[in-house]
Amino acid sequence: MTPDRGFEPIDAAGAVLGDEVFRVLGNAILSGRLRPGERLRDLELAQRLGVSRTPIREAVQRLQRMGLVEVSANRWTRVATPSATAYDETREFMAFIVGDALHLALARCDDETLGVLLETSGALEDATRSGDTMAMLGAHIFFYQQVIRASGNSIFIGIMREAGMVLQRNLQGGTPDTPSPELADRFAALRAAVRARDAIEGERILLDLYRRPDAAASAS
Repeated sequence: MTPDRGFEPIDAAGAVLGDEVFRVLGNAILSGRLRPGERLRDLELAQRLGVSRTPIREAVQRLQRMGLVEVSANRWTRVATPSATAYDETREFMAFIVGDALHLALARCDDETLGVLLETSGALEDATRSGDTMAMLGAHIFFYQQVIRASGNSIFIGIMREAGMVLQRNLQGGTPDTPSPELADRFAALRAAVRARDAIEGERILLDLYRRPDAAASAS
């Protein structure tokens, strides 16, 4: 790691130390403080975070299982570089997952939660009309999170929370769709489907938007 990007020592009061180290390192990968290919040395990280090497190793193993870190035994541990297909595959995965979650969410959520979904889908449309690709990315991620939460299924929510970092990393690493009036209109249609609690139409829009071209062709 480069010496000019130290971490603040962890205050582990009331926290499980391994979880807190995992959160700090995962967020550093997402923010780019730890870059793809950058070496991770447990002793150096332990010193910077003010913890022992044990929670560092636990966190690194967890990040490795998620695909955010890669390890070559007795050689190196480093931040993983996303594959060339990670962005498209993650978008496709999220379209199917969020489509399923939308069925649960729209069938059971109360009006207040529906209002949150309308607000977040509206933000997606607004970001697209503004032409701000980074705002689009953030709006996508926030919409996905809110739909999963609104599903009310604790297993669904737990699995997606565990996978959230790698999904966000993969989405951040790609090139978002070019903002256009046509794309914004699709998001407006998605919002209308949410307002009507029409999960079938909402899922169809998501799949049409994000299914990989080769998969869409084979399904037609």
